[in-house]
Amino acid sequence: MIQYNNVFNNPNIKCIAQGGQYFIYEHQEDMSVSPGSANMAYFMKEMNVKKRQVLVQLNGTATKIQAGAMQWTSGNVHMETGVSGVGNFLGKMVKGAVTGESAAKPIYSGQGYLMLEPTFNHLLIEDISTWGPGVVLDDGLFLCCDNNIQESITKRTGLTSAMFGGEGLFNLCLSGQGYAVLECPVPREELFEFILQDDELKIDGNMAIAWSSSLNFTVEKAAKSLMGSAVSGEGFVNVYRGTGKVLMAPTLPGTGMSNWNGPEQTSATK
Repeated sequence: MIQYNNVFNNPNIKCIAQGGQYFIYEHQEDMSVSPGSANMAYFMKEMNVKKRQVLVQLNGTATKIQAGAMQWTSGNVHMETGVSGVGNFLGKMVKGAVTGESAAKPIYSGQGYLMLEPTFNHLLIEDISTWGPGVVLDDGLFLCCDNNIQESITKRTGLTSAMFGGEGLFNLCLSGQGYAVLECPVPREELFEFILQDDELKIDGNMAIAWSSSLNFTVEKAAKSLMGSAVSGEGFVNVYRGTGKVLMAPTLPGTGMSNWNGPEQTSATK
């Protein structure tokens, strides 16, 4: 038996979301600061730059995580590598190389708790069954998921979508019944959600972080002709067609307050 002190009853650590066996804990402020870092810590808190962690409550269940993501476990929790042989490992290495994930995903199972390392990224708990046949993820979003969730690799339908889509040639696809936790550059409150029913969505840039595998993703000219696309200033756009869902970030990660991605000014207003 383990007694937990200043863990689940820590006033500085707040549970902000829960789904399945996953709990998202957010550190309200960084209390391990020095006089030299206090100024930065203050503004990080004000701008919602906070450490977040995933707690997995294992109850005879199992989860697979990104390699190196474990911080601590307690109780009767066991770890397996998730690799069954040399051939399996090489296949996982290829899969990880093209999707930005770790080559092998350790599997933790049993009865107890598993806490993952803190991150400054925002964390999303997704019910994979709500995505229909599966959800395709932007590179590097995967953090952990139920062990029964199936992983596969989706390939772009054409070279054009890989060259101009900004999403890469291959992406990780999750399918099945269960939950997954994703790392996201923006909070859920800022994400745009589009639910398509035999329709299409066009996005300028690689701002979609996840989309249903049932959607047909292509990259096309913004206008019917190359001249029209050039004049409009849009060039190529990512197009999602069919029935499914798209999660989109409102801004590209790392962009500031510049207007480089906004409407082009006319000569009269320059």
